[in-house]
Amino acid sequence: MTVTLKQHERPAASRIASVGAYRPKNLVPNEDLVGPIDSSDEWIRQRTGIVTRQRATAEETVPAMAVAAGREALERAGLTGADLDAVIVSTVTFPHATPSAATLVAHELGATPAPAFDVSAACAGYCYGVAQADALVRAGAAKHVLVVGVERLSDHVDPTDRSISFLLGDGAGAVIVSAADEPGISPSVWGSDGERWEAISMTHSQLELRDVVEQARTSGDASAITGSEEMVWPTLRQDGPSVFRWAVWSMAKVAREALDAAGVEPEDLVAFIPHQANMRIIDEFAKQLKLPESVTVARDIADAGNTSAASIPLAMHRLLEEDPSLSGGLALQIGFGAGLVYGAQVVRLP
Repeated sequence: MTVTLKQHERPAASRIASVGAYRPKNLVPNEDLVGPIDSSDEWIRQRTGIVTRQRATAEETVPAMAVAAGREALERAGLTGADLDAVIVSTVTFPHATPSAATLVAHELGATPAPAFDVSAACAGYCYGVAQADALVRAGAAKHVLVVGVERLSDHVDPTDRSISFLLGDGAGAVIVSAADEPGISPSVWGSDGERWEAISMTHSQLELRDVVEQARTSGDASAITGSEEMVWPTLRQDGPSVFRWAVWSMAKVAREALDAAGVEPEDLVAFIPHQANMRIIDEFAKQLKLPESVTVARDIADAGNTSAASIPLAMHRLLEEDPSLSGGLALQIGFGAGLVYGAQVVRLP
């Protein structure tokens, strides 16, 4: 006897129903960082467009910031945690390989027993999360999905590193992806380029850290660990020129592919929300895409720094706070970063 499996119910489409954010209270201006890198406020501003960045205190952990952003997104959507069918947390700075940050976030929001998992896709993590949430909703596997981008990049800063240390900030942004009658999220254009795997990376792997600990144990010299904690703890670094060229040229092509996949032109957009990597990259992006002046370009990086997976939802939240008239319009969002990975969609703003 042939048994036919029950089909999923398939909603017509998905949309972003709301957005929430959490920004740490501690502001760190350029002046506080220039000494160890022998630089100046003017140099950082000209090179990156950053004036200040927000960095977390000890209490502002990855789960705590994610919960705060998720709670605002739920409230704005008129939902509770019990309404969530899945929780996706995009982060590369949760200090536990397992268990995931997402299960703790789901618990704190009252979403248990919704499936919950982390995504490690660096600065493209939020767009990866949206792609997965969109697929879950369109497949009928979920009606409401929480997607959070959250980072504590300040935990991985080498204050003497001139390639990336002054770029990094902390924070969390969250969206609710919900079932909709009309498409509010275009097909995702996403991918990876592992040939450039080391362009953005950490200075020490877990294997290297294990070797340091083992050497200290066998030698009986605990100072090999405690006396050189800053050297041992993994910090971020990047090949700045290589990353800049890749972001400007390769990602502009991906952005155009995303517009084509959505069936829209630049003039159909009300906003462009790229990953907040560098103001020069953002400005060059806008030029490459020939965006008309009517398109608002997110430049949250000036006050928030580069917050990796959190940068796009944080920037979206700020745009809508500053100009509510953008609500309901189309925005192109694109994330790109370590891996190298990238993801882009055209979305209708909540």
